[in-house]
Order: sequence, then structure tokens, then C-alpha cells
Amino acid sequence: MILVQKIILKIKNLRISAEKKEILKGVNFEIKKGEIQALLGSNASGKSTFAQVIMGNPKYKISGGKILFLGKDITKLPPEKRAEMGIALAWQTPPSIKGVRFSKLLEKISKEKIEIEEGMNLLEREINVDFSGGEKKISELIQVLALKPKLAILDEIDSGLDIKKVEKVAKIIKERFLKQKVSILLITHSGEILNYLRPNLVSVMLDGKIVCQSKDFEKVLKTIKKYGYEKCKECFRKI
Repeated sequence: MILVQKIILKIKNLRISAEKKEILKGVNFEIKKGEIQALLGSNASGKSTFAQVIMGNPKYKISGGKILFLGKDITKLPPEKRAEMGIALAWQTPPSIKGVRFSKLLEKISKEKIEIEEGMNLLEREINVDFSGGEKKISELIQVLALKPKLAILDEIDSGLDIKKVEKVAKIIKERFLKQKVSILLITHSGEILNYLRPNLVSVMLDGKIVCQSKDFEKVLKTIKKYGYEKCKECFRKI
């Protein structure tokens, strides 16, 4: 018997604009339950905008297309409703909050105690205040985990980290998200973390369009490192 994975998120011909400029230009995308997919792209390619739009950021105007989550059209739903349905976003640059201990925030988010060895030393500190780059990333992962998401969007969760910290972050994602069958959209510029997580599918976004998709993430990374992101446009022309 063949088990068919359920599509948890489906994006249809999505067009997004902000300040009278079109940012996403007819994006089609889908992710299944328990999958990890990676979205690669150069700076200003539209990756982070894509994450924000899935989460429902009202800053961006949807000029066309649909966003379906668990089979329901959520295109016009506000962020809090999407969060209630099970979508969570780890911010690329999370804010620092003085006077509020990290443990108190977690108590507000979840009644269950979240224990991650790498984050235990953060609990009694003020949220993101004087956190290192790696500590901020771990803080974000713990917060997302506390929300018990069905879909976790991890925006540049590996940016600015050395190899050892990338390994730590990847370990948390594997042991605490993927083992629980949480679907993950991993947005990254460097792609180094993919060597530890081995995504089911990798997509490349350039100028607001997905120009390449492949199950062979190693081949995509090698091509980008050797020729740059512009090489991916050749793949797009062959579609």
C-alpha cells in the first residue's frame, strides 16, 4: 500500500506588491505534511517577502493568486488566525525585549514546558538582550516549537552562524521538528545548513519568481557556488 502525503500548504499564482512595486510574480508552490523544503535565493529575490505573506503580514498587497492551508483558503486571513491554524514564523531579525525574561514569554505561549539543552541558559535572561547570533536563532526555534505548529517557516535561520552553530540549529530542527512531522519551509541564502538537513525539495527564487526546483539539493548548491544564482535562470528557460 502506497501512502500519499497530504499537501499542507499550496500557493497558486501568487502576486504580491508593496509601495506600488511588484515583488512576487506568479509564484506556485506546495509542501506536504512532514516535508522539509528549502527556498534559496540571492538578496532581495523575494524570499523573506514570501515568508511574510504566508504568515499574513498586512504590509504586502495580494494582487493575485491564492494561499491554501490544510485545504482552506487563507488568502485574506489575518496573521493571528493563521497562527491559530498552525503556521509559525521564525523571524530573521527578532527584536530584543528588555525587562521580560525568556521563560515568562514561553509560559505565555505554551502551558507545556519546552526543554532544549542548547537553550536552557537563555531562560532567565531578557529576551534577545545581548544574545549572540546563535542564541537568537535558538531562541526563535524554541518559541516556534512552543506554538506547536503544523508548518514552521524558518527565515534565514542559519545566517551569520559558524559551522558549529549551524550544526546545533540543524540538530534542533531534526530532533524537535521533523521527528514530530512538522512541515518546514527553510529559507536560506548560503544553503550550508542543507548539508545537515537534506531537504525533500529545493527551490530557487530570483526576481520574485521560482526559477528552479530540484530534489538534488547538492547539485543545486554546487551550481550556485560555482556559477552564482543567475545560472539557475537557464533551468527556468527550459521549463
